[in-house]
Amino acid sequence: MKFLAITLIVHAPNPVTGVQKSTQERFREVLDNAVLAEELGFDGFGVGERHERPFISSSPTVVLSHIAALTRRIRLFTAVTTLSLLDPVRAYEDYATLDHLSGGRLDLIVGKGNGTAQRDLFQVTTEDQWERNAESYEVFRRIWREDKVTADTRFRPPLKEAEVWPRPYQQPVRVWHGSATSRESVDLAARYGDPLFSANVTNPIEPYAELIRYYRERWEHYGHDPARIAVGAGSAGFYAARTSQEALAAYRPVFEGNLAVQRRQGLTPVFTTLEDFVERSSALVGSPQQIVEKVHRYHEQFGHSVLHLHADAAGLTDRQHKDSLTLFQSDVAPVLRREIPDPPFAWGPVFGDTAAEPVNVRDETPVPVHP
Repeated sequence: MKFLAITLIVHAPNPVTGVQKSTQERFREVLDNAVLAEELGFDGFGVGERHERPFISSSPTVVLSHIAALTRRIRLFTAVTTLSLLDPVRAYEDYATLDHLSGGRLDLIVGKGNGTAQRDLFQVTTEDQWERNAESYEVFRRIWREDKVTADTRFRPPLKEAEVWPRPYQQPVRVWHGSATSRESVDLAARYGDPLFSANVTNPIEPYAELIRYYRERWEHYGHDPARIAVGAGSAGFYAARTSQEALAAYRPVFEGNLAVQRRQGLTPVFTTLEDFVERSSALVGSPQQIVEKVHRYHEQFGHSVLHLHADAAGLTDRQHKDSLTLFQSDVAPVLRREIPDPPFAWGPVFGDTAAEPVNVRDETPVPVHP
């Protein structure tokens, strides 16, 4: 099993203390956490992309480029690249540049993105966002693979024998599809033989497990080898301590602070007690043994080979956060690495499109791009 630390770069008051860091301090915290993740032995570090309050992750390529300069080994992920909002040509240019600068350490997680404010900002509607996402992905993947691209696109000016530079370092970059609630993103991933990354952070794990089962069904429908499936999954919260009592006591102020924030915002919490949150969500709060057992429980439903943890302290003290991640790497990760298989591909730069297989076009709806 592989492990990522991921941040959406939320810029909001600390849910426990109420103190809010400056924008510059928050970015510096992200960079420090990325360096720490590499030092502790995490396999990847992810940066989200959101274009609305309270996030300041609107430029993940810039942040990841800085992280690339500070690190040497860790793979760099987007979480997620919101292709429904982006010009795929411009997105390719940015990510191909980042891929070269990082020495081929880039993996993409793509998706349509969430949030009404960012849809309004880019004049994307709920009616066309899925078509935009599919079209952008089709153009993006073709540019990465083809020296010249012709495409009769709907949502950007058509391309005719277009050359886009720089040409890529990885050939091609590995693309995961982020999915929270929709079958559309799951089907797109299965159609192209791409790995899936389940958000798995807001609700109990059952609806996410159902989507992953659908992904496996569609994967086989499109004629791909089931042995090549790779699934990643998120976690709703994390804190590891030597005993469960210590973990719950330390994490309770964080949970209660977040609960209060949700209620002030007029949201209806899914989990109203810490005990229910730890029991039914994907949160990993407890002793190392409890965390190992819980990952195994939802691995039985997901079959995932990649797991993400929150890179941010998010209400914990810096010392609690660092000690918890250190304990994860010393007492949890080695057990899970031994007991749960890695993804069915090498964890490194991709040279040669060995992960993708020809699309079996039986009855799927065509992507609205025509060469």
